[in-house]
This record gives sequence, structure tokens and C-alpha cells, in this order.
Amino acid sequence: MKSLKVIKIGGNVIDNPESLQQFIADFALLQGPKILVHGGGKIATKLAEDLGIKSKMVEGRRITDGESLKVVTMVYAGLINKNIVAGLQSENCNAIGLSGADGNMIRATRRLPQKVLSSGEDLGEAVDYGFVGDLDESSIDRQGLRKLLKAGFTPVFSAITHDGKGQLLNTNADTIASAISISMSKDYETSLIFCFEKAGVLMDVEDEGSVIRSIDPHYYNELKLQGIINDGMIPKLDNAFEAINKGLKEVCIGKADALPGLNNENFGTRLISR
Repeated sequence: MKSLKVIKIGGNVIDNPESLQQFIADFALLQGPKILVHGGGKIATKLAEDLGIKSKMVEGRRITDGESLKVVTMVYAGLINKNIVAGLQSENCNAIGLSGADGNMIRATRRLPQKVLSSGEDLGEAVDYGFVGDLDESSIDRQGLRKLLKAGFTPVFSAITHDGKGQLLNTNADTIASAISISMSKDYETSLIFCFEKAGVLMDVEDEGSVIRSIDPHYYNELKLQGIINDGMIPKLDNAFEAINKGLKEVCIGKADALPGLNNENFGTRLISR
């Protein structure tokens, strides 16, 4: 089975022009089929502020109202996506920029109002997250993506999806990367790589040199019990192991500037099934 890399980058790369330029050059050099998924960074927040649109958050989760959706669509699917695609083309990587609506590649369902919990406590009324899209196992057009890859294109996805009824939706980029990886694992030996600000999962959060090179489910439970892995990292790793259980070869977590070393054992942390 042919291998496929799905790589997700976040705002820490996008917000730094030099880091983004270096990442684009490194990504272009990766051999074989690959897919890039990107988040939005601070550009959308800054533009919204300039337009007098206030960002609304509940327990760390963004609410996307109608005006905010206009901004994130312009920035994510427009400015950021096309700058990345243009950069990849300059590196002789034949990229094609996509939202989920393009080619009906990612169809989402608008999130229903949800009760919000804080430390297990019900905060009261259900929260309407607005135009936020959630994904399920049928969301990804696997055959369409496979055709693009076979034609030699490198898909570059923004965090904008659609509901199939004419409505665009804002969807978490980590979720998109995971859903694409799980879907494509039916046709490829798929690895999912999250590039973020840390060198990997750290034994000591204050020590960048304390990277845990490999974690399987048993070791993961031990690290949680010891309090070494906690807070915001737990949902990320829970989702990663769920993806592995659904067919992924592995999930890697590391720094974007370490991407050239992806194929050796010194790249970040690798999450494996056993």
C-alpha cells in the first residue's frame, strides 16, 4: 500500500512569515503523496477587530456568528490558503487550494447548541456556536481526494467546510486533518503529522529537550496518571489514538522547523498502536 502524509500547521507557523516560508520549502521537498491542512492564526482576529467585530469565546471555543464567518472565510480560504499555494508553486510543488465546498470534498453538519461544562460543572443554558461545522465518517470525499492525488496535485485545505445546502461553516483544522487521515487510510498507509510550537510531547514542559519519542496506549495512560500529560494536551492525544484505532499508521507531533527530519526517529513524538 502506498504511503500518504497528512500534515497540519497552526497559527504559530502562519503568523511568522519566515517560519511559514521555511515550512513551505521543507514541505515541498517531502516525497510521495501529501496533503496539507492549515489553521487561521491571528490574521482573522486582527481583521475582525479592525472591522469592529468582536471575537466571542466560551470555555476556549470560538463562536462563529454571521459576520465572523465572512471574515474567517476571506482570511482562511482566501488570503492564507492562496499565499501558501503560491509559495508551494514557487517550490515546484503543484498545490491546489481548497475549502471543503470545493469539489464537495468536506461536507460538515452545523453544530447544534450544546451545554457547556467547566470542570464537570454545568454552566447553564446551551450555547449556540453559530456557523461551526462538525464532521463524521461520511464527511470526506475519499474518491475525489484520491483522484487529485493520482493526478499529481497536493491538496491544501483551509478550515472552511460546507453543509451541502449552500452554507459555509468554520471547522477546527485539527478535526479536518484527523478526518482526512482516517478516511484516506482505507487507500493509503497514512501518517498524520501535527506541527506546532513544541518539539513534541514533553516529559518536562519547561525542557524542550525532554521529548518523549514514542507513546503507545499503555504508556499514555501511565503518563496521564503521573500528571505528565494533562490539560489541553489530553484531548489532542485522545483524538490521535482514536484515529490510530481507526486505521492510521501513526500520528506524529513535532515542530515545523524539524520537518526535514520527519523520516528519522528524532522527529518529535510518535503515537503508535502498540
